[in-house]
Amino acid sequence: GQSGELAELGIVLPETSAPVANYVPAVLFRGILTLSGQLPRSELRLIKGQVGSTLSVEEGVEAARLCAIALLATAKSALDGNLDRIEQCLTLIGFVNAVPGFEAHPQVINGASDLIVEVLGHAGRHCRVAVGVSSLPLGVCVEVSASFAIRD
Repeated sequence: GQSGELAELGIVLPETSAPVANYVPAVLFRGILTLSGQLPRSELRLIKGQVGSTLSVEEGVEAARLCAIALLATAKSALDGNLDRIEQCLTLIGFVNAVPGFEAHPQVINGASDLIVEVLGHAGRHCRVAVGVSSLPLGVCVEVSASFAIRD
């Protein structure tokens, strides 16, 4: 199961926190779990900055990976602790706070995509959007949301 994959990768899912605005972290509707955008949070802090300026592409990749870990933590919470209910990752939408002219958004968001596939295997393969933006909430460098097909 997914818990074994997480353990093998040395990943401990963090506790999820309540939203700071008028939205919910997850909606499960007719077998589709849609997750709100997750920010890159390490044990110590949010990863802030702009890729191509204060952060390297590699640091952006690591931030996107942290977003994916947060997505899995949110999914686990929404699924009463059972990530094995995930049948397929459907979509991943990634936003990169990047300098004008930046073109490596897909490479940055691969940090999230790669982690989802590492944990879920073939069920982690997904459609994706990777876009650049001029700023993100709280000054973070990346935000990623996702949707999953869920089995009963």
